[in-house]
Amino acid sequence: MKNSIFPRLAADTIRKNGKLYVPYIISCIGMVMMYFIIHSLSRSPLVIEMPHGDNVRMVLSLGKFVVLIFSAIFLLYTNSFLIRRRDKEFGLYNVLGMNKRDIAKVLFFESLYISGISLVAGIGLGTLLTKVFELILLNFTHSEVTFTFTFSIEALLFTVGFFILVFFILFIKSLFKISVSNPLELLKSETAGEKPPKANWAFAVIGLVLLAAAYYLAVSITNPIDALIWFFVAVILVIIATYILFMAGSVALCKLLQKNDKYYYKKNHFISVSSMAYRMKRNGAGLASICVLCTMVLVMLSATVSLYAGSEDIINGRYPRDNMCGILYNDMSSISDDQLDIIRGNYKTEADKVGAKMENVLDYKYASIAGLVEDGKTIFDPDSTMGALNGYSNLRTLMFMTADDYNKAMGTNIKVNDGEAMIYTLRCKYEKPDFNMNDVTLKITGKLDEFPAIPDAQVSVTSSICFVINSMDDIKSLDSLVDYNGDKSLKYQWIYAYDVDLPDEAAYDLVLEQTRHIEIDGGSISCSSKGVERTDYYSTFGGFLFLGGLLSIIFIAAAALIIYYKQISEGYEDQKRFEIMQNVGMTKGEIRKSINSQILTVFFLPILFAGVHLCFSFPFLWKILILFGFSDKLFMILVTIGVFLVFALIYAAIYKITSRIYYNIVTTKSVDA
Repeated sequence: MKNSIFPRLAADTIRKNGKLYVPYIISCIGMVMMYFIIHSLSRSPLVIEMPHGDNVRMVLSLGKFVVLIFSAIFLLYTNSFLIRRRDKEFGLYNVLGMNKRDIAKVLFFESLYISGISLVAGIGLGTLLTKVFELILLNFTHSEVTFTFTFSIEALLFTVGFFILVFFILFIKSLFKISVSNPLELLKSETAGEKPPKANWAFAVIGLVLLAAAYYLAVSITNPIDALIWFFVAVILVIIATYILFMAGSVALCKLLQKNDKYYYKKNHFISVSSMAYRMKRNGAGLASICVLCTMVLVMLSATVSLYAGSEDIINGRYPRDNMCGILYNDMSSISDDQLDIIRGNYKTEADKVGAKMENVLDYKYASIAGLVEDGKTIFDPDSTMGALNGYSNLRTLMFMTADDYNKAMGTNIKVNDGEAMIYTLRCKYEKPDFNMNDVTLKITGKLDEFPAIPDAQVSVTSSICFVINSMDDIKSLDSLVDYNGDKSLKYQWIYAYDVDLPDEAAYDLVLEQTRHIEIDGGSISCSSKGVERTDYYSTFGGFLFLGGLLSIIFIAAAALIIYYKQISEGYEDQKRFEIMQNVGMTKGEIRKSINSQILTVFFLPILFAGVHLCFSFPFLWKILILFGFSDKLFMILVTIGVFLVFALIYAAIYKITSRIYYNIVTTKSVDA
């Protein structure tokens, strides 16, 4: 056979099977485009030079890795649908005289055409859209927008290299399938089907147990650190359980429906249930993949939208005033009230120089120490405390403030006696009447509803217990404790914060100038400005939202393509059956009802399961977002509900389109090759 025929045969195959190849090629183009865009943005000079650009580049680097892994797995997965649909065609080639080497040549040119189209179109569209996505990213991160354009050679080389490798693997996989196949079996592949598998109840029970374990972790863990660690364990359990339940549970569902005479022996249910039963094992894996993709989209968008939309609340919690200064020292005697008066005077002097008015001043001192709180006792052993950082849920940051400082900061008039304390808990609970630490015992006389905003507590990964005591002398014995480095464990800090009527940069310049005039021994000083720090938060949260949006687009497209191929492959498998039913008197209206019954029974299970997964993942997400300083639970609930409703509408649209395709296939007279 002349070699010149193979390129033409490959081109004709792609053209004549456009219903199969066009969506696949579009998905390949989309994967190439998305990876090229993300890689280009990670190397964009605008992203590199933007304030806190390192945060955004870190997020984009994570996105590159996710897209790489997902692209390889997804293209391998969808390619299997494509090759399976062509089994009969390959068998016919053999019968007509083409050997396996000739078929391999056809596959080579098909792979060459598809990879060439995908790379050229994907990189071309990526080049055109990179600037658009760059502007979106800059807008999300509240960065300055410019309209300069750069092309990343590195992104081009990495994109071409990786996807050529993926397409080569797909080609080898197809060759292997042809090399081990039998021509007669290939010709009969469409009519062979699968034997109805037996309902494996033991397997289904294992899936339920794994899912119950994941859900239990989600609702039982109360500490944010534990939530962050166990979240990934729960994710793995949910994925495994989802696949088991869809593969074993879907078979069991069909068996139960077939035993229900009132449901099964109806025209619109009989055909759909019986046709689903014999191939449910393969169906279950595909539906589980759709469910996992849907869950990933819902979880990502719920978290990233909540973080981004709640950025201002997080920033205000972390920085209660426009400008803030903190002096950290190791001993109460390191700084006196007279020294603090001098520093306060310097602050006012520097503000007067630039005509700035200082308002809403916060001025307080507190002490803090980390320890393990167990059964009403506190352990300050350095080794134990360090070990707790690796996952102990009972690690607490203990903070102490005198009643005088508390009343001055909060405008209250509470009183406590020596040896007594009122407490405020942050991300934890403490119900015992006494609090014991070292040789100090504090009697808990009441709980506080609020506490001065302490920056360290807002961003700490550990929970905090805050004490209002009569005097720092009540905890003086803690001064002798040292940490694992040999430094004093108990730290003292003075916070001075205020609002100022200046632009962000001017306010930051002011606090820097004020800090330059502070000289202390035995301590360190730090300062911050809300306006400047806001850029850091928006660069991080905006980057998360941008990446979450991009990955959601990819995952939704992937789920849609899986559904599309399932509808096509199963449509052709069911074509003969529905043709027979039409010949014996079944109307097109009855066929449509049967189709709707099948699709509604099967294809809405993933979105329902994804919704349940989202509900049980919410406690995990909430606790993890707490670590970022997020505190509005009601707002997050509303965002999560909104994300689910929008996604459900998109999913319903996908169902509507693909069900029409399935209907058109099964109601068309089949033509035997």
